[in-house]
Amino acid sequence: MSDDPEYLLDNRRAEAGVRFQAISELFDPWTFRHLDELGAGPGLRCWEVGAGGPSVPRWLGDRAGERGRVLATDIDVSWTRPAAGGAVEVRRHDIVRDAPPAETFDLVHARLVLVHLADRGRALRTMIDALRPGGALLIEDADPALQPLACPDEHGPAERLANRLRHGFRALLAGRGADLAYGRTLPRLLREAGLDEVRADAYFPITSPACRVLEAATVRQLREQLIAAGHATPDEIDQHLAALSDGRLDVTTAPLISTWARKP
Repeated sequence: MSDDPEYLLDNRRAEAGVRFQAISELFDPWTFRHLDELGAGPGLRCWEVGAGGPSVPRWLGDRAGERGRVLATDIDVSWTRPAAGGAVEVRRHDIVRDAPPAETFDLVHARLVLVHLADRGRALRTMIDALRPGGALLIEDADPALQPLACPDEHGPAERLANRLRHGFRALLAGRGADLAYGRTLPRLLREAGLDEVRADAYFPITSPACRVLEAATVRQLREQLIAAGHATPDEIDQHLAALSDGRLDVTTAPLISTWARKP
């Protein structure tokens, strides 16, 4: 999404690679469980939208095998490209502005994509239209408003600072058009779109080394924006990064809400 001026977390920054690795460690087991239950296996034809890092398309390609196909798309495919080969094709594609692929799929999946898009309704419709009858859609997106804190156990000044910085991050996201309560709307949106068998669940780790890595990479990437908007001073950001490095903070993420359904 790095070509979109509204996208806050530019994938061209070096921190993006660190963020993708941390997101993979945190959420891949959860995502893979859902993909397994939706039939990821030999012969699968799948569209992975806004793929970002290589871990999900690579896993899907291994499951699809020689008879399957995985199309992994993103506006910036520099981090996705290592997954290319075998069943996996990596293609630059803008889900909002570009024509959809000229094919249909058994499974369409997007993780942490739609919440950032201004025209997320159009993107969702495009993904639904790309499903074959009986095909499954799995959308996994954050809901920062559902759990807005970086440190739910706010027992000291380091935790209070972390939560103030998380508030600043959310304000920056909202200022770029992100819907901070989007995740909870997905079951209704999929039902309204005419899909069947709508189900959803949510996951967020209370604390993990990968949470601290993700937090530090995000704060480093947004350092200048956080300072310019008055959410923190340079010294406060340095203090927060030091606390993360020392492992003293129990940092969590926004809940990841996974919603899945089938096309009639």
